[in-house]
Amino acid sequence: MNIDKKVYKKYADAHAPKSPIVKDCLFAFLVGGGICALAQGLRDIYSRLLGLGEETGALLTSVTLILAAVVLTALGVFDKIAKHAGAGTFVPITGFANSIASSAIDSRAEGFVLGVGAKIFTVEVL
Repeated sequence: MNIDKKVYKKYADAHAPKSPIVKDCLFAFLVGGGICALAQGLRDIYSRLLGLGEETGALLTSVTLILAAVVLTALGVFDKIAKHAGAGTFVPITGFANSIASSAIDSRAEGFVLGVGAKIFTVEVL
């Protein structure tokens, strides 16, 4: 069965659910901004309140965000947040930590060497 590309596009557009773009963008903005505000708060706590210095505060902030993203991924919470927040959760450090942790979790049944070791840095494209 051959279908013309224009006919198929028209059919697909007519049957695809409409996305609430404004609501999605606003929610992604708020969640992404919240993650960034949390990171800035952590950096201020580490560097100023605890007196660890700017470099150490920045380092501990990155480690804290990575740890939080990995734990939330392992518990299945990160995916639920990402389902609603969309691109807002892909603030670079948390999005990268999620992609690495989810690859490791998905491939652990294949063993540590051929599963986790070989596939930990693969990113699943949807």
